[in-house]
Amino acid sequence: MTGQKNNVVIFLGPPGAGKGTQAERLAQDRELVKISTGDILRDHVKRGTELGQQVKPILDAGKLVPDEILIALIRDRLADMDSVRVIFDGFPRTTAQAQGLDMLLEELGAPVNAVPLLEVPDEVLIERIVERGRQAAERGEAVRSDDTEEVARHRQNVYREQTQPLIDYYSARGHLYRVDGVGGMDEVYDRIVAGLK
Repeated sequence: MTGQKNNVVIFLGPPGAGKGTQAERLAQDRELVKISTGDILRDHVKRGTELGQQVKPILDAGKLVPDEILIALIRDRLADMDSVRVIFDGFPRTTAQAQGLDMLLEELGAPVNAVPLLEVPDEVLIERIVERGRQAAERGEAVRSDDTEEVARHRQNVYREQTQPLIDYYSARGHLYRVDGVGGMDEVYDRIVAGLK
């Protein structure tokens, strides 16, 4: 592989922890490509592609999209990169996805460098998500189907059940470090960057 040195960062944390915002900023600062499977999937839904039609009912119900669909999306996204310089936001969500991603990255000669885990108390998360939905509605934008309190609470439970093993998986490999996700955006960002060193 040519180009800059491979760099793979995986952001972990519950829905509403601010992964997207922080990943976006880190991507700009470090010249990395932010890959959000959620964004890719929502784009397919919006465009009404075959994949979009397949995943829309899954997303609307707040459930997780099957692993093989997600790994295929990632493979497709990484295929045309000179060097793999990426931040994964919201992926992987299960140990099976992490193993699938590890195999794919191994093929590409781009192992995982760091896994920051943003930690935020549940009530703060629910508040943030509902507020995000309220602000979108006020701006006259479409409110994401997962920006309601009921779906948000369900997603926190799904996250806890399915993502805890992931935390253990990356901890065991020495990639994971915990970041206090409460505070100003700059504060949290500084904590993330400090952990990357």
